[in-house]
Amino acid sequence: MTIQSSRAYASFTIYQDVERPEFWTTYFGVPPHRAGVKGEPRIMPSGRVAATPWRLGQWSVSSKLVIQSDFLDPHLRYLLNLLDLPRADLPALAKRTGAKMRFFCYWDNEEGYRVPDVPADIRDIADAMGIEIDIDEYR
Repeated sequence: MTIQSSRAYASFTIYQDVERPEFWTTYFGVPPHRAGVKGEPRIMPSGRVAATPWRLGQWSVSSKLVIQSDFLDPHLRYLLNLLDLPRADLPALAKRTGAKMRFFCYWDNEEGYRVPDVPADIRDIADAMGIEIDIDEYR
């Protein structure tokens, strides 16, 4: 079965160096699509070892291969559901670990007329959790 490419997808990433990726896997109950520890070898998706190690710790999940939609809403809602967000204890946990969290949103706008839209309720959840929303638009 071939996965059709979407013109949008989103990922959730935690950047921090206090806890190992396994901590976040246990916390969320979800295996990451990508994870690494600062200073350890960085294995690329191709399986090749990168020339530089991880610059900082990272734990990340993505909607890219799961959700087929050209809009951000279904991708972000998938991540909220997958991670059981909002979580009352996450902001304090992020503070304790010095974590930076973000939703990275890929947005294909080759034609130049597509406007990315993140619904207000998702923005409110992200704000309450301390999660940055970063939309990377490609033209």
